[in-house]
Amino acid sequence: MKGLGPGGAERLILNQLRSADRSAFDYRVLRLIEAKDHLVPEIEELGVPVGLVGSGAGWPLKLRKMLRAEQPDVVHVHSPVIASFVRVSNLLSGRQFRIVTTEHNRWPRHHRLTRLANRLTVGLDDATVAVSDDVLASMSARARQRTRALRHGIPIAEVRSAGDQRDHMRTTLGLDGVVVGIVANFRPEKAYDVFLAAVHAAAGRNGDLHFVVVGQGPGEADFRSAVAAGPYADRISVLGYRADARQVMAAFDVFTLSSRHEGLPVSLMEAFALGLPVVATRAGGVPEAVRDGVEGILVAVDDVAALADGWVRLAEDPVLRAEMAQAASMAASSFDAASSTREIESSYRRLMTGSG
Repeated sequence: MKGLGPGGAERLILNQLRSADRSAFDYRVLRLIEAKDHLVPEIEELGVPVGLVGSGAGWPLKLRKMLRAEQPDVVHVHSPVIASFVRVSNLLSGRQFRIVTTEHNRWPRHHRLTRLANRLTVGLDDATVAVSDDVLASMSARARQRTRALRHGIPIAEVRSAGDQRDHMRTTLGLDGVVVGIVANFRPEKAYDVFLAAVHAAAGRNGDLHFVVVGQGPGEADFRSAVAAGPYADRISVLGYRADARQVMAAFDVFTLSSRHEGLPVSLMEAFALGLPVVATRAGGVPEAVRDGVEGILVAVDDVAALADGWVRLAEDPVLRAEMAQAASMAASSFDAASSTREIESSYRRLMTGSG
């Protein structure tokens, strides 16, 4: 992986390790970016070593040297840049290991050189997985034939246990009324500009709404400044990065995403497990999980008015909010990390026995 920050792709790796068959598989994790280390302690607590390659110009040679030292049977890559190098390097070395890659993002979103390298080398994979049907559909026709969509999951029971902290967290954070929360890092694709514009529209219509923002990233400072300069700063809690994000989410009444692009968000899966109705844009794999009018309300990307309407509607209709919450909780079982990890490990076994 490029790094082990608090993003969704990184957390999927952590969830796989938590439900892995450690009696059959000996895991190692390698990362390039030293600064993105938020999840390193949690991975190491599982007894899984985490190695640092480094992100300088010489990272390809360092990675090749580390892989030679480790002599893995399978290398599972979660970055198209790294995957392109690993594929070619392994081919030139006589295919010393099997390669599995996971595609987390739609191909058009990659830099054109990354997309080209990925397209030219993906055929060297022994198995390729896409995190959603939407990601799968964005790949080349040739790559789609070799790829299957697999919903990577979350530890459902563990996430649900965070619900016990609801009252405590609401008191600690000083929350009342109907709480709408977003958990997303501050990147352009998360469309925090749309989110804040919708907050201003909704807050002016309903005085019971309170908004909570959990996330970190290069846009956080600008967002905080925009909140402070706006008319409803006292009703928007910007919490930054929270290691206890699940406990914070338990304090929400509605989960929301304003994204322009998505794979299949981990935070959305966790919202389902916590029994939260959802108001989100139809970005990426979100409509594959959320049925409009059942588990939540879906709106068009960049539609500020519709996003605000969704929040206000659920705030003013507690019966509908409860129905959608129940539906979300019931649908959470489809995001079980134990199930997705078993499928991934079955692929490892098939590759090593030559049966797949």
